[in-house]
Formats: sequence, C-alpha cells, structure tokens
Amino acid sequence: MSLLDRLIALHNRTFSALDAALSDWFLGLAARLIFSSALFFYYFNSGISKLGEGFFGIFNPSAGAYGQILPTIAEAVLYDTSQIAFFPWTIIVILGTVTEIILPFLILFGLVTRLASLAFIGFIAVQTYVDIAFHGLESETIGAVFDQVHNSEILDYRLLSILPLLLLILKGPGKASLDYLLTKTIQPSGKLAAA
Repeated sequence: MSLLDRLIALHNRTFSALDAALSDWFLGLAARLIFSSALFFYYFNSGISKLGEGFFGIFNPSAGAYGQILPTIAEAVLYDTSQIAFFPWTIIVILGTVTEIILPFLILFGLVTRLASLAFIGFIAVQTYVDIAFHGLESETIGAVFDQVHNSEILDYRLLSILPLLLLILKGPGKASLDYLLTKTIQPSGKLAAA
C-alpha cells in the first residue's frame, strides 16, 4: 500500500468515525446554538420593544411597533395607534411581535424545530421585504448576491441567518433537543411511553 493510499484510508477512517460520533446530535445542536447566539437577543429584544403597556401589551402594540413593521401606515395617522385598523394592520403587528418573541425560544430549545425554523425563514423574508420596500434603504445596505461587497446589512446577513434554519428544517434538531425527548416519551399511538 502506497503512502497516498494510507493517507486516503486514514482520512476516510477519521471522518467516518467523526460522522458516526456526531451525526445524531451535533449538527442540530450546533445550528440551534449558532442561530441563537447570533440572533436570539436581536429578535427577542426587538419583539419586547414592540409590546404595549401592561400585562396584555401584546394585544396593544406600541406606536414604535407599527413604525418598525408598517411605517407607512403609522406615518399616515401620525403614529396615533387608535386610528389604525385592527384588521389587518394590528393583527400583522401582533403576529410579527409574537414571532420575534416565541420562535427564538422554540429554536433554541429544539421544540417544534422544523416548523419554527420554517416560520422564522418566512419572518426573515417578510422583514427583508418591509425593510427594502418601506424603509428606503440604499443599495449598499441591501446588497446583492455574488457581489464583491461582503457585509451588506440585509442580503449578506440575512442569507447567513437562514443557513442554520435550513439545516434544522432538513436535518432536524438532533438528539439534544426537546423534540427528540418528546418523540421518545410519546409513542406513535399517542400514549406516553413507560418510564
């Protein structure tokens, strides 16, 4: 066996062992932690900032919430939220706020991970559309695919943000997740497994 054959065999053994050791849990956990470490507080704090006063503030979003999500609607009534129609505008703001608060937790802990990740990609797409269509961003901020500028705030960062979410949709959250624990606890018949 030549030196090259030995190196190839060593390479194959090493990475096969690594794949066997990590495949059931590592990628899902890593994707959740990477997404959460980079974006959890960004979205969670953004959602919290949109809440209105009091315990039921979620149902009475702040004027700033309308300004962030529906700027043209808020500006048209001079940020007087009492003049904004509940359907569809307030519902849109409430759904956006709930999305920013709840989905980061679901992704972090790996609960209904595939659906939460898919919903979050949808949220990022809507957020991107609102930012581009209603906030008057310049082309440098928006960016373009395969351009020579690698730090546009919209396209580059948002594309990188959805990569771990795509991985979670395709591969799942892995064994280190609440999804995995629930599937082991609840049998396919819907009954709890014996402890």
